[in-house]
Amino acid sequence: MPGGGIGAPPSAAPADVTAPPPGMGVPPGMGLRGAPPAPPGVAAPQATRHARRLYIGSLPPSATEAATTGFFNQALRAVGGVAADQPGEPVLNTYFNAEKRFAFVEFRTVEETSNALGLDGVMMDAQPIRVRRPNDYNAVAAAPLGPALPSPSLNLAAVGVTAPAPGAATAAASVPPEDQANRLFIGGLPYFLTEPMVKELVEAFGPTKSFKLVVDPDTGNSKGYGFFVYEDQSVTDVACQGLHGMKMGDKTLTVKRATGEKRDTGTPGAAPPPAAALPGTDAAALQAAAAAHLAAAGGGAPPPPAAAASNPPSHVVYLSDMFEIDELRDDGEFADIEEDVRDECGKFGSVVEVAIPRPRPPGDETPVAGLGKAFVRYETVAGATAARDALHGRKFGGKVVNADFIDVDAFERRAF
Repeated sequence: MPGGGIGAPPSAAPADVTAPPPGMGVPPGMGLRGAPPAPPGVAAPQATRHARRLYIGSLPPSATEAATTGFFNQALRAVGGVAADQPGEPVLNTYFNAEKRFAFVEFRTVEETSNALGLDGVMMDAQPIRVRRPNDYNAVAAAPLGPALPSPSLNLAAVGVTAPAPGAATAAASVPPEDQANRLFIGGLPYFLTEPMVKELVEAFGPTKSFKLVVDPDTGNSKGYGFFVYEDQSVTDVACQGLHGMKMGDKTLTVKRATGEKRDTGTPGAAPPPAAALPGTDAAALQAAAAAHLAAAGGGAPPPPAAAASNPPSHVVYLSDMFEIDELRDDGEFADIEEDVRDECGKFGSVVEVAIPRPRPPGDETPVAGLGKAFVRYETVAGATAARDALHGRKFGGKVVNADFIDVDAFERRAF
């Protein structure tokens, strides 16, 4: 990404600091003073707040509360992301942590919040910033409130963002309309595989017209998924059958149409079941090719499958041995851990909620249920199972992660 970007206007007024980060709670007497009253029949601001806030990380040393507010007001206007029927500025409140260089920004509408997601990676004072959903974002509850992805018509180039944010709706906008129905998603990729390696794997079924491995804009590392279109679109379904469910080390590939469009033989967006043998393909050869890619990338022999879970599969997975308890005391470190867990677990399915119990204040020795664990609720059992199988036994910060299931009712009661 080029070093473009914009600066905050000097006249930006300080935001009303009423939105503390997840886990801190709202201090007594503090409410959503910047939020407009809800009209009759419209959800109250408190009910939509989780869908109108964003976590902003990697802020530059020069950032302040007022500068961050002004930056997002100006950036959203520059890209055409401000609601036309709303007067005033899109940012209502900003909670700014100067020591840890992060902020939580609250917008007035769900649409403007989702548009702001497209600013991930934009340069603020020559430093790329991170724009993410906060930990309390509930995708299921937010679905009827407004769009969940940035508008594909945003002019991101106006603020120096020349490529769409990973996973944004604009990623599909660059694909010609005639290719949309045959655009494929591939997930569950080992992170050390490079784009040429993955492209070579999928091109076992034929040359691709377009291929994109999604990478982290900050580090350039693979995020474990990508999108591609075959030149000969008649091989699309054959490739889905041949690649979907393939084992690559301790991971299992997911390959399906990226459009979610309903086909004649299957459910919307679903990949066909893996085929043992397909005309013109050799499953054993594909498995050997996958093993060769792993070896070439330094992965060595594929590790054995994850041990069976102790508890029955459910929508909720818990992860332990990922972090130190003391790391949860610091608000900045806690926010980073929440974000990392959500990003990592989101690679295996739609995450509804992440819960990480925090230690009590010094002097309070009351036990905290589930302390030292992260609990992740998925929209489907399949997503939770994929995450459990992929993350169990994996190293995280030098520790070996233990992953298992927990009953949904116990999770909702916080009976960890």
